Amino acid sequence: MTIAGTHDRLRPAEATVDLRRLSPGDAGRLVEIAVTLARHGVLVAARRGPLLVLQPHRRAPRAIAVALRRSFTDLGPTFVKLGQLIASSPGLFPEVLADEFRSLLDRLPAEPAGRVRSVIEGELGAPVTSLFAAFGDDPLAAASIAQVHAATLHDGTRVAVKVRRPRLKARVERDLRLLRLLASILQHAGAVGEMANPVAIVEDFAATLRSELDFRNEAAFMVEFARNLAASGDNHRVVVPRPVEGMVSPRVMVMTFIEGTPIDDMVALRTAGADLEELLRVVVRAWIEAALVHGLFHGDVHAGNLFVTSGGQLAFLDFGIMGRLDGRTRDVLRRLLPALLVEADYVSAVHAVFELGAISRPTDNWADAAHELGAMVEPLRAARLSDIDYAEILGHVVRLAARYHVRLPGDLVLVVKQLLYFERYSKKLAPDYQILADPTILVHLLGPAQS
Repeated sequence: MTIAGTHDRLRPAEATVDLRRLSPGDAGRLVEIAVTLARHGVLVAARRGPLLVLQPHRRAPRAIAVALRRSFTDLGPTFVKLGQLIASSPGLFPEVLADEFRSLLDRLPAEPAGRVRSVIEGELGAPVTSLFAAFGDDPLAAASIAQVHAATLHDGTRVAVKVRRPRLKARVERDLRLLRLLASILQHAGAVGEMANPVAIVEDFAATLRSELDFRNEAAFMVEFARNLAASGDNHRVVVPRPVEGMVSPRVMVMTFIEGTPIDDMVALRTAGADLEELLRVVVRAWIEAALVHGLFHGDVHAGNLFVTSGGQLAFLDFGIMGRLDGRTRDVLRRLLPALLVEADYVSAVHAVFELGAISRPTDNWADAAHELGAMVEPLRAARLSDIDYAEILGHVVRLAARYHVRLPGDLVLVVKQLLYFERYSKKLAPDYQILADPTILVHLLGPAQS
């Protein structure tokens, strides 16, 4: 691939891809992707013999966002999943992109029942009628990677059956290769290049998606997460589905069924007499313990993955995306957070960030960095939650990090993404609740570091 025209500021960068260097399947799919992006106005695409010539359109950010969303919808599961990642990461991607891609979080068309049954039987090695006393052909949910069906085991246990869409893995791997190629082209686009870092997005996305495609990983995460939280007496109100032994494979996972109300459905929860602030405290405390005490934390706590059961328990669902903080990182964070949120010692906080190994270039401007950090955090420490815009604060933090050459590790970025979710729930469920001033959260969070 060659990129030309970078010195001509009047025209977007042009890229040529020699289709002869790709496999026939990859070349055909790349042409399909290019034509789709061109049809919706993201790229200008042309053939010059064996070369595919691509030139990003120079359009307003809103127009580019709409064009990308339409293109991703047409291009199928890999692209829909990427769009969902952008939509579910408020503050980490430009608002215009996140807003436009939010429609991709809606229910997707389901696979035919016969095809789903065929996958189950091929993976678990027995007819569906032998595996289950009852199986619901209509899915409870259908997403880009998998769909979930309700079923009943022969012993009467209600279960949820998660089934990966057929013939998905090979298509995903091909699309990931081509996405990386296209990302390097879009990196040079005027509007897109300013809105996001396409190459970094695709690389992180690929690693997460490859793990998510194998349900054995999800089952193992589910068991470990539940075991970690069970070790603490504070989490008796937290429940996690349990994978059914002998019924987990790369493409199928059978787990215990949990029914409930999404945590952001205020009307239903209030009608049921739920204490909304207490629910928020339960989920935040459990998540913080998972991240900073045990290391393994849920990496996708949108409302569809947090249910309140009829018995008032809080259920974590869908363990396809997880993060892990090693012991050293957790130790540093336990020193960083008291300095940042309790003691207002911003010099120590900046030094702790340096100790995380996240600064790519040495600096002695600690005083300046500490002053800027304090200016951002001080309003946060005492403000009502409803008055805080975490997305705006995150934007300031990212710009500050860039000035001081700080590289945020991927799992720490995933932590921030979940905190943005909790911010959204807090403003909706209990706008006067101050998470950072809650002694039950602070004691739980900071206790190990003080002992």
